[in-house]
Amino acid sequence: MLKFIIPLILFIVLAVFLAMGLKLNPRDIPSPFINKPAPSFSAPKLNTPTEKLSTQDLKGQVWLFNVWASWCVSCREEHPILNQLAKQKAVVIVGLNYKDEPADAKKWLDTLGNPYNVSIMDQDGRIGINFGVYGVPETFVIDKKGVIRDKYTGPVTIELWQQTILPLITKLQAESA
Repeated sequence: MLKFIIPLILFIVLAVFLAMGLKLNPRDIPSPFINKPAPSFSAPKLNTPTEKLSTQDLKGQVWLFNVWASWCVSCREEHPILNQLAKQKAVVIVGLNYKDEPADAKKWLDTLGNPYNVSIMDQDGRIGINFGVYGVPETFVIDKKGVIRDKYTGPVTIELWQQTILPLITKLQAESA
């Protein structure tokens, strides 16, 4: 009888943990980088690979760091919203083209529009790894001092922009560097 009860108890415990996991929001993946300096990088620009962009170039301004790829389905969902945000010019948007072929990325931006002030290449994924990227898209809000102030996993939505990201950007821009 005991040989039937133990597997039953194990099954019930496992089912409870799985049920709890189903209630979690995948956007709520914690980042150990919040309120810590953004990892430094120097990477070639997508449209002008002979030029590089580094974190030092962005000091003194609030910026969004959006991790994207042409092969990413969720990035395609998010892209029209980023194009709208770029028209508002509320913040500098830096793209990190993650584990992608430059030709594919350029074609994608030519077709769908380019919301980025600049997009850099991360073909080997090292910059993404340094930022703790779990997947694409992910968006980081970085303050004037180069500190990551928030991170969003998954596509940016209009609601997320209006209710969370824009108020944070407005607050950070008002702070002195």
